[in-house]
Amino acid sequence: MKKTVFVDGQHGTTGLKIHDRLKVREDLEIVEIPVESKKDTKSKSKILNEVDIVFLCLPDDAAKESVSLIRNEKVRVLDPSTAHRTSPEWEYGIPELNPGQRAKIKASKRVSVPGCYATGFNMCVHPLTAAGIIPRDYPISSYAITGYSGGGKQMIASFENEGRNPDEIASRPKNLDLCHKHLPEMQKYGLLERPPIFTPIVGNFYNGLLVFTPLYSHLLAQAKQGDEIRSFLEEYYYGEQFVRVFSQSETEAIGDGFLSPTACNETNNIDVFVFARTDHTLLVARLDNLGKGASGAAIQNMNLMIGAPEDRGL
Repeated sequence: MKKTVFVDGQHGTTGLKIHDRLKVREDLEIVEIPVESKKDTKSKSKILNEVDIVFLCLPDDAAKESVSLIRNEKVRVLDPSTAHRTSPEWEYGIPELNPGQRAKIKASKRVSVPGCYATGFNMCVHPLTAAGIIPRDYPISSYAITGYSGGGKQMIASFENEGRNPDEIASRPKNLDLCHKHLPEMQKYGLLERPPIFTPIVGNFYNGLLVFTPLYSHLLAQAKQGDEIRSFLEEYYYGEQFVRVFSQSETEAIGDGFLSPTACNETNNIDVFVFARTDHTLLVARLDNLGKGASGAAIQNMNLMIGAPEDRGL
């Protein structure tokens, strides 16, 4: 029997991606609300309580409002917004995060889809803090370069405006107030006592993402070198179909020193690199900010929740 799915906010960047991926699946039936009724609380509430799965592709306040309308305890909800990512009542949607996370997602009625930056950061940092390699009080910092689609319609329009100054949009550091909205989940699931210093940079390309986290070897609890960290992560993610930890030889083969941020685009994959010298290690995660960083992750979690193959539609 087909599962019924409602994408609340299907016309936004993430909502469109999810809707397009789901509409071709034979195991699902997409339920849509007429455009003229999308702000009608009564009409929306009826749909929210009749379907099997709801995706909340909405601003935070609107996502919270939609959740408050759900009275049917059988409805399962996935929220790609920031609204519930650190809530104890919601499971955090990185199935690969630790050995028990996949089972928690399968059993949950409420799953929060992680932010794109937080996905790259936490999949590098969480295994190392959980194992005691990175101390939880480590003064950690991170930076990233991402495609402009991550900023939503307004940012997309500013980058694609024909009258734009190309020099001004070559790269744009943002959130220099050090209060990025992904910081709470980066701290919580990075298992850190304090939030990292995090600086995102928006590049002049549509989608793709690199997240960088540098480490000093002498500040690590076990004074691990880069090759030991790489081996640890290779073992940690062994068998994960969407995670690839690049070997030392594969990393060294990046001979020109330039790492493409777009090589995982249109996939649900995440690539993990460990660049190292004697005293320094640089962790790098590469993913599609619209794939493993948004719609792909949402669908991967949904597949787990409904008992479908994890990679279906991905």
